[in-house]
Amino acid sequence: MTTPPTIRRRVDPRAERAARTILTGQRPRLLRLPVAATTNERRRDPRAIRDAALVQHHPRPRYDWTRDAASAGIAPMMGAAIAAAPAPPLQVIAEPAYLILAMLDRPGGEVSEHDRQVIAAARLLADAGGGAVVTVSTGSGEALAVAGSDRHVALPDGWADDYVPERRAAAASALMEALSPRHILFPDSPDGADVARRVAAAAGERLFAGVQSLGPDRATRQSAGGSLETGHRPTRLMTVAADAFAPLDGVRHEARPLDLAAPQTAGEEVLPRLGGARRLSVDPDALSLSETDFILSAGNGVTDWGSFAELGEALGATRAGSRVVCDAGHLPRERQVGASGTVVSARCYLAFGIAGAPQHLQGITGVRHVIAINTDLHAEMIKRADLSIVADAQAVMPALIRLIRERRHA
Repeated sequence: MTTPPTIRRRVDPRAERAARTILTGQRPRLLRLPVAATTNERRRDPRAIRDAALVQHHPRPRYDWTRDAASAGIAPMMGAAIAAAPAPPLQVIAEPAYLILAMLDRPGGEVSEHDRQVIAAARLLADAGGGAVVTVSTGSGEALAVAGSDRHVALPDGWADDYVPERRAAAASALMEALSPRHILFPDSPDGADVARRVAAAAGERLFAGVQSLGPDRATRQSAGGSLETGHRPTRLMTVAADAFAPLDGVRHEARPLDLAAPQTAGEEVLPRLGGARRLSVDPDALSLSETDFILSAGNGVTDWGSFAELGEALGATRAGSRVVCDAGHLPRERQVGASGTVVSARCYLAFGIAGAPQHLQGITGVRHVIAINTDLHAEMIKRADLSIVADAQAVMPALIRLIRERRHA
């Protein structure tokens, strides 16, 4: 009886180092935090691969290297040897020594990348001494559990789209009194910084703005183009700079809802309101590739440029392309993604017909989610992608356009 091969999980030190890397600054900076080991790749078993490729024993061994373990019929053995990757254990802090409040923007009801970074900064302070992170935002806390939230205070859903900073400032002040947190962190965004300054003025507290490095004993920020660094002991109120802290991955916390009385704002009916305040719709193709959150990119595998343009309009995505596409004149040069073009950090990168040259992959290092459509199962872009469709781009694009139209008119 053949013994199933023993498969060990691969630990990638480069991926672990990348998980610790802070995105800002002139020099590489690493978080001094334990990170989950990168175990998303299997260690290859050369003996199993060789046995699977063997097609003839005599007179001389012959191998077909296009065959894999599954085609050779040993997939059941491989499956028995490889245990499914376990889900991250639930981390419960039943009796926290202190609380760290994270006041989130959550624009449009979605947890933004900046919000996740604020939670990561709050975890640095909480984990240093047995504390817990309390997130405060509209919506439920389910999406915040995997970002590192231990408790969640839900603000009224009607506050999501109204620009009334007095209400959020009053809610933060009420939570300061009710929970007595050690620190309160805000995003250093237009809305978050506005609320933070109002809370600091009302409470008479010092505000340390634009934090880029944080620990239990010291907070720092850079100025003058990075040539000057200002440090201070962490104040009670701080705003967190964008892209200064790496969001947490591979964690799962409680995000237990806290039942607190709804915050009341005295004289809310007479609060000044900006009745005309709204988010302006912007042509996605007018945005710089370094600023947009959603990129639709084309490579040499795209020939139907009419469908590509129509899909970009339907998705509301900024169009981009590989070097080959821009050299051919299908897209302007400023739309080129890669080391020789623009290095992007979008939340979603939808790649059609891009094989994945090294210089192109360097340009999407900071992208959070990559979706690849390619006919080549072994393309480097497929390996880089979080979700892949192995199909012709010309067939997938019209199908997506039809699906979007059906959903909108349903």
